[in-house]
Amino acid sequence: MEIGISTFVETTPDVHTGEVISHAQRLRDVVEEIVLADRVGLDVFGVGEHHRKDYAASSPAMVLAAAAPQTKRIRLTSAVTVLSSADPVRVFQDFATLDGISNGRAEIMAGRGSFVESFPLFGYDLNDYDELFDEKLELLLKIRESEKVTWKGGHRPAINNLGVYPRPVQDPLPVWIGSGGNQESVIRAGLLGLPLVLAIIGGRPTQFAPLVELYKRAAAHAGHDISKLPVASHSHGFIAEETELAADKFFPSTQASMNVLGKERGWGPYDRSSFDFARSFEGALYVGDPETVAKKIIHLRKNVGISRFMLHVPVGTMPHQDVMKAIELLGTEAAPMVREEIARWEAAGEPKE
Repeated sequence: MEIGISTFVETTPDVHTGEVISHAQRLRDVVEEIVLADRVGLDVFGVGEHHRKDYAASSPAMVLAAAAPQTKRIRLTSAVTVLSSADPVRVFQDFATLDGISNGRAEIMAGRGSFVESFPLFGYDLNDYDELFDEKLELLLKIRESEKVTWKGGHRPAINNLGVYPRPVQDPLPVWIGSGGNQESVIRAGLLGLPLVLAIIGGRPTQFAPLVELYKRAAAHAGHDISKLPVASHSHGFIAEETELAADKFFPSTQASMNVLGKERGWGPYDRSSFDFARSFEGALYVGDPETVAKKIIHLRKNVGISRFMLHVPVGTMPHQDVMKAIELLGTEAAPMVREEIARWEAAGEPKE
């Protein structure tokens, strides 16, 4: 069971002071967060790609590369790379470069992205949303398979027997598919034999179990060894020494962030009752003291079959020291509880899921 952190490197107004942290400062802060995550024994750190004022990381590979020489073991991934509006050649080159700097710890998490600002920015038509992803994923995987590439598609100039460099340390460079729970994307990942990441940010996490089974059936149908295909989740959450303290610290920025997105997407207002339901044992918010969060991760593993869990923190802008403390508690207290329970299952020969 791998346990780590994901972040969107947000720069929303502080809900208490109204101040807005600069992009530069938030980027420096997140590098410190990655270094700490490595030091406290977490397995993976993911940085999401966005192209709007309230997010500082338009280039996850560069952020991760800044942390790579300062870390030793932690895996470094995008979360996600918006592949539909990116050039797969450049994506591969960036993450192969990161792989070299980190000596084989880079990963790409490819997705359509739930934000669409990158499409007009890079000159793409949203009407081609699905077609762009399919075509560009095909090219990315072709580059991964072979140093010299010959390829032709409908949205990018053809490539005729050209080399793509540098080549990564890992062969193959890991490529995961990020999904919000769409059945088609889950089936695609299974048929391609690619690891799957589910964004479990609402409802009951156990409702995602049928999607994991669908993914495994698709993979088996295509002849892939499902025992070698990990399934990950990322969910919003926060850890403090006491559960109610964690809830009180995490709610204000979460509410502010969710209500901004809600206005853009037509959601209803996000209030404390919604938050408190989501942080219940069956809910999708992983908020509490280390034991509370550990028990929810174990529950997710048992009932959904997740083999990598990424705690998404912060949501909105939170004090850097609070985020650092949450990372420390996840690594030093919650993660060991989860790993010990899974080790107990394995020693007893019990099912992992």
